[in-house]
Amino acid sequence: METVMVMEESLENGGQAQERSGRRSGLNLPGSMSAERLKVDTSSRFSRMGNAGGLSTPSPPRSTYSDRFIPSRSSSNFTGIGWLEKSPSGTSPAPGTDAREDGSAAYTMLLRSELLGSDAGHFSPSAPEKSNGLLARDQTGSPLSPAKNLFRFKSDPRSSAVALWSESPYSASPINYDAAVPGMASSPRAAARKISRSPYKVLDAPALQDDFYLNLVDWSSHNILAVGLGTCVYLWNASTSKVTKLCDLGPGDGVCSVGWSQRGTYLAIGTNVGDVQIWDVTRCKRVRLMGGHRTRVGTLAWNSQMLSSGSRDRKILQRDIRVQEDFVSKLVGHKSEVCGLKWSYDDRELASGGNDNQLLVWNQFSTQPLSKFSEHTAAVKAIAWSPHQHGLLASGGGTADRCIRFWNTSTNSHLNCVDTGSQVCSLVWSKNVNELVSTHGYSQNQVIVWRYPAMAKLATLTGHSYRVLYLAMSPDGQTIVTGAGDETLRFWNVFPSPKSQNAVRDTGIWSLGRTHIR
Repeated sequence: METVMVMEESLENGGQAQERSGRRSGLNLPGSMSAERLKVDTSSRFSRMGNAGGLSTPSPPRSTYSDRFIPSRSSSNFTGIGWLEKSPSGTSPAPGTDAREDGSAAYTMLLRSELLGSDAGHFSPSAPEKSNGLLARDQTGSPLSPAKNLFRFKSDPRSSAVALWSESPYSASPINYDAAVPGMASSPRAAARKISRSPYKVLDAPALQDDFYLNLVDWSSHNILAVGLGTCVYLWNASTSKVTKLCDLGPGDGVCSVGWSQRGTYLAIGTNVGDVQIWDVTRCKRVRLMGGHRTRVGTLAWNSQMLSSGSRDRKILQRDIRVQEDFVSKLVGHKSEVCGLKWSYDDRELASGGNDNQLLVWNQFSTQPLSKFSEHTAAVKAIAWSPHQHGLLASGGGTADRCIRFWNTSTNSHLNCVDTGSQVCSLVWSKNVNELVSTHGYSQNQVIVWRYPAMAKLATLTGHSYRVLYLAMSPDGQTIVTGAGDETLRFWNVFPSPKSQNAVRDTGIWSLGRTHIR
């Protein structure tokens, strides 16, 4: 009886020991099973199997494989993985609340470092990257995935960049991938405008004078080019290529300047004897003959109501063709021949240049100059007002000066000076873009297209063998014509159209080749 009680007591003590052993091992085991019984002695098992087969030498131990796969994370790319943020209760945080406290942020940082390695070092626990999509909620605050998921996958930024910017032989984009900055939005570069270096048309202009102080070419708003050749004036219709002889002044006179009215219905002709003739081109009839100058009239300029004429007699006469008098006012300020005149686009200011190296600015009512600029060191014939900025005036000097200067007539200030390296004969400002063209004489005889205000050269056009004295622009603002003492007129496509702003193309209505203007 005592023996039975002792066995029951030992069994009870053994069960309690096994229970304590199970608790220590962290396993939930029945009371009759101990943790030691779960261990597998593989060496003894292989020994018994070898003895059963009659072999004296035991088999070598085999590697034991588990059905559980543990991947290697060293070669994994986790740059495109965002982490789900959990609140302490295990659910996603409510919108508009910050779910990360200092401790949880530090823990998350440590966890990222353990799983992702050094690649996660740029994450800051104090500044969670909500804007980059690394939290569990998007910009609107809605959950992106259930709270039980650990990762939320997104596109790889590197692969997206490669797909977006990769170079392709069929791609029309001007940007290659190497030039793109990852993560930065880049706008395509505007394609550079191509300006043809060759004239698309050449007209022979016999007897076109090689005289720096004359102005013998002008282009009307009706697309008709007027050219003074010797004692005659010829009209060339740019739309039909038709040539018309307007007048012949006779052997005792000569054409020194031509100028179209703003509407393109009247043509003013300055003569060698000091007269100014007004012609109605639709009827090919002279309507006015006005005197006042004692010698040749080398420059003319129209505004909406007035015609200004400059002469070798150093005077500028203001004429109103609506009244009977030959002129209504006289402007005296130059000490030598007046060789350049230009009205501003608002008809308020008149700029005049002379062989005395002076540039004067007048208004429509004054008889004395409002501004006087003396920086040029040679004759000032080339004058152009900007159509894009009020009061911006450009002027060019002759052989001893070679400079293009810019002025603000509102403040009477000198803005800039560019040394072109050769005589500046003519200037014209584009109506479509903020660019201008200059023509030159000694010693390079070139035509230059400039971008303002940087004054970067967009193109240098050559072809004339004499100095390029004459310049006019087509009414659409895309084409210029240049004339020189080599007795040729050359047509160039240099400016874009006001709508497209792209490269100017040949219109097709002007035939290619070389023809005669008379």
